[in-house]
Amino acid sequence: MNDRQYDPYAPQVQLVGYDEYGRPVYQQVQPQQQTYDPYAQPQEPQQPQQQGYGHDAPYVPQQSAYDPYAQQQPHQPQQFPQQDYGYDYGTAQQPAVQAPSSPQQAPEPEAVPVVPQQRRDEGGDRGESGERDYRTEQFSFIEEPDEDSEDVIDWLKFTESRSERREEAKRRGRNRIVALAVALALVAVGGVGYLWYAGKLPFLSSSSDTKKGATAAGPQKRDVIEVDLHNTKSGGTSTALLVNNVTTQQGTTVLLPNSLSVPNDDGSRTTLGKSVGADGSAGTRDAISSLLGTKITGTWRLDTPYLENLVDLVGNIDISTDVDVPAAKQGGEPVVKKGDDQTLSGPMAVAYATYKGPGEADTKQLQRFGAVMYGVLRKISDDPKAATVTVQTLAQILDPSLPESDLGASLAKLAEHAKTGAYKTAVLPVQSDGSLSQQASDSVVKDILGGQVGGGVVDKGTAVRVGVKNASGNAKATEAARITLVNGGYAFIDAGNTTTEAVSQVLYGDPAQKAKAIEVAKTLGLADSAVKQGKAAANSDVSVVIGKDYKLQQ
Repeated sequence: MNDRQYDPYAPQVQLVGYDEYGRPVYQQVQPQQQTYDPYAQPQEPQQPQQQGYGHDAPYVPQQSAYDPYAQQQPHQPQQFPQQDYGYDYGTAQQPAVQAPSSPQQAPEPEAVPVVPQQRRDEGGDRGESGERDYRTEQFSFIEEPDEDSEDVIDWLKFTESRSERREEAKRRGRNRIVALAVALALVAVGGVGYLWYAGKLPFLSSSSDTKKGATAAGPQKRDVIEVDLHNTKSGGTSTALLVNNVTTQQGTTVLLPNSLSVPNDDGSRTTLGKSVGADGSAGTRDAISSLLGTKITGTWRLDTPYLENLVDLVGNIDISTDVDVPAAKQGGEPVVKKGDDQTLSGPMAVAYATYKGPGEADTKQLQRFGAVMYGVLRKISDDPKAATVTVQTLAQILDPSLPESDLGASLAKLAEHAKTGAYKTAVLPVQSDGSLSQQASDSVVKDILGGQVGGGVVDKGTAVRVGVKNASGNAKATEAARITLVNGGYAFIDAGNTTTEAVSQVLYGDPAQKAKAIEVAKTLGLADSAVKQGKAAANSDVSVVIGKDYKLQQ
């Protein structure tokens, strides 16, 4: 607080009463100027006359003249209500106080502080430091509660809480609607996806052509792997093609008899069994591709010890057997018993896959090998990574054309077909001379293998395949035609012999092959009239039937 000097002659403010609103009313009182008399006796203060204003004013004692020799008596301040009228403690000047003329001119305060009357002695109450020393009990506040304002605050809180609850309810409602819409959308998408997968969507005309096991029209994509089983104990080989039709989602094992006639690199003929043992995987793979008109991606050589380990790795196989496989020792229990759902271990599976009974055809043993391969595919994992791990665990040396990762991925896809029932086994029909019959061309080469390289599309730069069937009655006609066609840049395919015909024919099935057929006829020395559109062999671009009119070229 500001340190100020007391002026006894300054006008003072005196409480004279309260107005009709209960507010204090003050008036200025001019103190009497007295001459200072150091020898005068102190006089008793006079009692001021009370003025009535409707309320009794509190008693305020009249201040006497200053007596420096008089004994100072402790002064007890009297509390009185005071409003803020801009009192300047620095100059001790106070403006005149005017009562408000109307309630609108002076808003009613909520609390009026009451301060003690200022002492007239010099400096007032001061502490040891010379500053004014006010005590807590010198102040008091008059609180005037306003019940109406509290009711308004409570109402605002209620309306605010009610609005918040409404907004929260709306937000929750919107969230429920969004969640329900998302759930319905997921159910709809899942249902449509299932119907599409099952081929039951009526507005998709091709849905039934792409489901598993169906025959799709047009070019089809196929992945083909050649499997050569080598019997390391008794010798001999067994060959099969593992076909994955990507378009129709169908898996097939095509069993190839060892008597199948395949071409050599020089154009001569040999059997499949001899080619596997002599030419190796690459030569045999190329010969089969040329003969059947299909592209083989790789060769998997599977010796019998590796087949035994493979069956043990997948945890045995369950197949139906058609014969009892006798034990090595005469009179012992059969190694494999005939019956349905027989569980075979690794050694049992090898014994059954390589077994050929006395007087049985070679195709019987080939079919048992196919059954074992089907059992393996049903037990191997359909996950490419897991299937690759199984192949790696075998620790066999694979052909460079078929790395472990590619073989694992192919086996996993075939395993998926085998487990869902979209898998079958077929034997390639071969005639007694090793050539392919018309039945083989229609049922296996065309339907299963596609009959053309790359799934029905002939690669650019590939030689035109010409299938030659000898109907001249001259055995030398086939070899003569082969030499002529190979020298002309064509791929020769031996289609075997047939009954004698008088006139030679050059047939093409696809109209796009007509120009090629005309060139083949000219190469063989046949007239253009021999070229006709007909049913060419499935493994050939152009089919030639050599009749009696064919002249051997010197």
